[in-house]
Amino acid sequence: MAISVNTNLVSLTTQKSLSKSTDKMNTAMERLSTGYKINSSKDDAAGMAVATKLNYKLTSYNVAKSNAQMGASMLDTAENIMGTIRSNLQRIRDLTEQAANGTYGSDSMQAIVKEVQSRVDEITRISKSVEFNGKYLLNGSIEEDINLQVGIENKENSIIKLSKDLFADASASALLGTSDISKNYETDSTARAFLEQIDSALANITDRVTEIGGVQQRLVTVLEATETLATSVTSAASSIQDVDVATESTNYVKEQILQQLSTSMLTVANQAPSIALSLLS
Repeated sequence: MAISVNTNLVSLTTQKSLSKSTDKMNTAMERLSTGYKINSSKDDAAGMAVATKLNYKLTSYNVAKSNAQMGASMLDTAENIMGTIRSNLQRIRDLTEQAANGTYGSDSMQAIVKEVQSRVDEITRISKSVEFNGKYLLNGSIEEDINLQVGIENKENSIIKLSKDLFADASASALLGTSDISKNYETDSTARAFLEQIDSALANITDRVTEIGGVQQRLVTVLEATETLATSVTSAASSIQDVDVATESTNYVKEQILQQLSTSMLTVANQAPSIALSLLS
């Protein structure tokens, strides 16, 4: 092999090996420190594109899950208040049935009217005050169906529609069809007739609660399905972008050793041209 002073091919080759080992070692360090094997598009452009889309989808599933939970909470609130309204209506019915018996004098009827009126006032008060996230649920202000966005697309199967009828006015006058309660207790006959209106109000509330229960079951299914989908997307994204710690640790140690060897060999290679001096002595 010829001895050259101007061009040290061995040194250049060794420098290239050293640079290559250093780059690979730095890459391994970066992956181990971030936990990702794709930290920029140069690492894997196609893989980064796929992982980015999957992460967008994962975020969307989390929002859909939150939407479903919010919808469930709103329905829980409405159902709980309806339960209170139903309890008051049932007590009003019991009192009205007593008044229909024909055995009560005027004083007793007035006592019944007072309690009924108190119950009626409470039904109206809570129906006008129950609110969830800025929406009044039972005062009749909701005039359109409520759409729960429980999917991630602009499609019909990403929406659960809540009928506006669920949130119709639940005040006593709306449910019982009258604002003058006392006239229903003038005689046992008027009290008996009033039972039909009370039964209609109870059926109204019961129907709403039943429908809410059905929607709640759908939301439970939605949450389970969304959780499954989110887990699948997370797994897919992880397989693309998450680092294999054992593999990268091995790569790091290997490249570190090669770097040290290349550094030592570069020192030797840089000294090779000095052999030419011995030929002159």
